[in-house]
Amino acid sequence: MLDYVDLEADLTAEERMVRDTAREFVEEQVRPDIGERWLEGTFPTELIPEMGELGFYAPNLDGYGLPGLSERAYGLLMQELEACDSGVRSMASVQGALVMYPIHAYGSDAQKDHWLPKLADGEAVGCFGLTEPEHGSNPAGMETRAEAANGGREEGYVLNGSKTWITNSPIADVAVLWARDHTDPDRPVRGFLVETDRDGVSTNEIDEKLSLRASITGEIGLNDVYVPAENVLPGVEGMKGPLSCLTQARFGIAWGAVGATRDCFETARRYATDREQFGGPIARFQLQQEKLAEMATQVTLAQLLAHRLTDLKERGDLRPEQVSMAKRNNVRTARDQSRVAREILGGNGITADYSPMRHMANFETVYTYEGTHDIHSLILGNDLTGIQAFQ
Repeated sequence: MLDYVDLEADLTAEERMVRDTAREFVEEQVRPDIGERWLEGTFPTELIPEMGELGFYAPNLDGYGLPGLSERAYGLLMQELEACDSGVRSMASVQGALVMYPIHAYGSDAQKDHWLPKLADGEAVGCFGLTEPEHGSNPAGMETRAEAANGGREEGYVLNGSKTWITNSPIADVAVLWARDHTDPDRPVRGFLVETDRDGVSTNEIDEKLSLRASITGEIGLNDVYVPAENVLPGVEGMKGPLSCLTQARFGIAWGAVGATRDCFETARRYATDREQFGGPIARFQLQQEKLAEMATQVTLAQLLAHRLTDLKERGDLRPEQVSMAKRNNVRTARDQSRVAREILGGNGITADYSPMRHMANFETVYTYEGTHDIHSLILGNDLTGIQAFQ
């Protein structure tokens, strides 16, 4: 696999093991059928427990039976999963970074004891409810509301509202949902652990997607849903809660995009050296070599950014704006280079037998979710100039 400046020479034995385990898993268990799964619009749910057994859910967290691996090991895991398909990485990313992380960081001891082992094993599936039909890039405008039941918070809350574009929601056992507490005059945002079998919860699947098809995506409807007080995340209030979760997930996306881009390069290089036209492999033509050289360069630059991001995260110096830069750059790279890889494959590249066009379609979603490319540009612009462009 392409590692042009030998970044992986510095991996620890543990990190190599994680990389190799994930690579073997996708090659043997997922890749053979992923093209068909993508065409059918289905996710291999039978693999969810096996992914749990292999420790693919939040391996960078510790305690409660979690392995507490390095951030680099986690990044390499996301890289190898997305090298297969964005839907596979999304499932693990949501389970770990958007569900297990907030419970681990902000949950009560009882919440951690109950949910973290089940989620880690894949016995339970979680989802994360922030985006609403009318509030995507501006999540602070959320309309989902929580009101104290029977006039007293100690008795719990009643939730009303809707969330959309929620990965895993149709198969989830629990949703980490964010809503405004209308009982409090300041109306702070609070996090709630909502079991999806509660009365008033609906999780309709969104079908007929043209991107990220091998992923289960749905909505969450909340109609007078009662949630007991012990289901409120006690350790955070305000937008810090959901935004900190997104920072964790975007870190994984930056790594995952490297895997998809590398897979496009490897597929294109293999095809160019095997495919013969005009008496020899098309890789001998200067135009094809220029494409491969540029693609390899872009993969390497994305790798360097992901590894540097990890260094900062490991020592506690990582800022959300730096994650925005990496998510923005590496996803754009995957989006652009998947198209170049498809060009090299010619007409064969539009079939599900080859991965680049599937990656290309998937990255139309990744380019948009967890902060659109434009929103991350504005985040960087604000950080660089001190001028807020959102208002």
